[in-house]
Amino acid sequence: MPAALADPAAGALRANPRRLGRFRHVKIATFNINNVVARFDNLIEWLAEAEPDVVCLQELKTPTANFPAQALSQMGYEAVWKGQRAWNGVAILAKGAKPVVTRTALPGDTSDDQARYIEAAVAGVVVGCLYLPNGNPRPGPKFDYKLAWFYRLIAHGAALMASGAPVVLAGDFNVAPTEADIYQPNSWAGDALVTPQIREAFSRLLAQGWTDALRALPPGTPPWTFWSYLRNRWPTDKGLRIDHLLLSPHVARSLSACGVDRWTRGQDGASDHAPAWIQLDR
Repeated sequence: MPAALADPAAGALRANPRRLGRFRHVKIATFNINNVVARFDNLIEWLAEAEPDVVCLQELKTPTANFPAQALSQMGYEAVWKGQRAWNGVAILAKGAKPVVTRTALPGDTSDDQARYIEAAVAGVVVGCLYLPNGNPRPGPKFDYKLAWFYRLIAHGAALMASGAPVVLAGDFNVAPTEADIYQPNSWAGDALVTPQIREAFSRLLAQGWTDALRALPPGTPPWTFWSYLRNRWPTDKGLRIDHLLLSPHVARSLSACGVDRWTRGQDGASDHAPAWIQLDR
């Protein structure tokens, strides 16, 4: 049985607290791979080049049994994951260590069977890997589900913050928080990624004390993490920032660098997202 099928009710504090907060020179990345089987070669090339210590993957688009765990292990990456057909599926990879699963679902709705959240203790940090719903078209049930999921994330974020554990929430949030996170203001007006309700929910989450790490990028650096396949968006650099790494205060104090590996978007058969990453040093 894959490690990702551990007790879904387990909480972050089930991890050994003596091991938390002892990270040193850790690089944590998030990457919506947009089909881990079809784009496995792209993933391998990026892992070899970027050498992250911890990776959060979203949109696996493969059943749990088909996740390429053995091939990743041969590269030195152990994994926990929860697969699903269609648009979902999440995983956490760690170089040279097995992540200790603390959750395989976002709490708050036991009837929700979409594989969108997995959480594990790894490299001295509790890492929550998430794939927030897209929410289109709106209005409608998909947008309602997105809002409900976001509110559950806010509640869980508060619980994680209250625990005092060092936490990173990383993934495809499917929200461009401000107009500065879009290549052209108002260009996505009406889309579920930019609605006032979704932006307000993201602000509520940040207000708990999370640091939006990619906001530390150098001035003038486009923060885009996503370029649509449509309308020549990649060649013209018309992107959005919808992938985020949120850091609890304990982790934020150790942030030394961050970035986006834009070059991956130019690969043959690339995902429409590029990996975003942070470096922690203590």
